Amino acid sequence: MTPLGNNSTLQNITGTIALAGAGKMGGAMLSGWLGGGLDAKRVMVIEPAPSAEIAALAAKGVRLNPKDVGRIETLVIAVKPQSFREAGAALKAHIAPSTLVVSIMAGTTIKLLQEVCGGAVVRAMPNTPASIGRGITVAVAAQDVSAAQRATAGALLRATGAVEWIDDESLMDAVTAVSGSGPAYVFLLAEELARAGVAAGLPEALATTLARETVAGSGELLHRSDLASATLRQNVTSPGGTTAAALEVLMGKDGLQQLMIRAIAAATARSKELAK
Repeated sequence: MTPLGNNSTLQNITGTIALAGAGKMGGAMLSGWLGGGLDAKRVMVIEPAPSAEIAALAAKGVRLNPKDVGRIETLVIAVKPQSFREAGAALKAHIAPSTLVVSIMAGTTIKLLQEVCGGAVVRAMPNTPASIGRGITVAVAAQDVSAAQRATAGALLRATGAVEWIDDESLMDAVTAVSGSGPAYVFLLAEELARAGVAAGLPEALATTLARETVAGSGELLHRSDLASATLRQNVTSPGGTTAAALEVLMGKDGLQQLMIRAIAAATARSKELAK
């Protein structure tokens, strides 16, 4: 991974930023930009079915579905992948070879982005914690993207959390499987931990509260700590104690490790299928 895109801020970005698609993820990015100090008047949103929250931003200066789009200098594409060919073709007339195009669409390759709408392309994969500013995004740039454009893309993506850059686009399928889909695995853990608590005799409401707060608190501890996750796990585990008894099951043959390897492999394979 390379530490690119970390030497720019939202305030350093020049020209108009166009956001195509303002659903949950696109809306989260827009909120992050405005919350980070980007002037609303410099943002153009192209969204045929804007939510009430997005529509309200027009009163603050955001240009919503302008009749005259004009030439776009920086474009962030956050439409659904299945809608991209139509949306991208409509945007192509407004994109120059020098236009920075940042895509956060799953399974949409740099090659396809270049073919459909053109521009200097950065492909990125965020995840849903972006909605609270705690996301993690992985990005990869086409060869014709300049250092300045990488920095601009980095500033836009960092508005919703941390950013990592890679040089090999083929890794994006595994990235999607681990971090893009990863929040669902954590939420499933909370679901099943609560369900197991009920099976052990706890009232459902209490089991749900204990599971949610344990997962959330452990995640925050992991976020704040410099220790490896294995070390944090070991710190909770007394030899011969209750945690050790549970981990013998979770870490045994056909336990969590093997299940997670199979799950990530399945998600990676599906991501590759979607990219065809």
